Amino acid sequence: MGFKDQYDFDSLVNEAEELVVAEIARQVPESPGLCTCSECILDVAAYALNQVRPRYRVSLLDSVYVDAEERDAYLAEIRRAVRDGIRKVSANPPHD
Repeated sequence: MGFKDQYDFDSLVNEAEELVVAEIARQVPESPGLCTCSECILDVAAYALNQVRPRYRVSLLDSVYVDAEERDAYLAEIRRAVRDGIRKVSANPPHD
């Protein structure tokens, strides 16, 4: 039995992924120059996730934020990363 089989790693979640995907969904309608094919959207997500700090949690009940101010700052960081990712992918799509 392998190491990963001994533990439930499915409960380990990077909250940044969920927040980035939600922010992409919010910004895409405001980004007419962005191709919305799967490859471009995933490139935006990858770019944004590489720009923000990961926020892992194990339980849905636990919060990774100390206070609302920290959460607001983190959400602003995600908005910027997604906006920058959209700009970058729009200017350099990964396909012809």
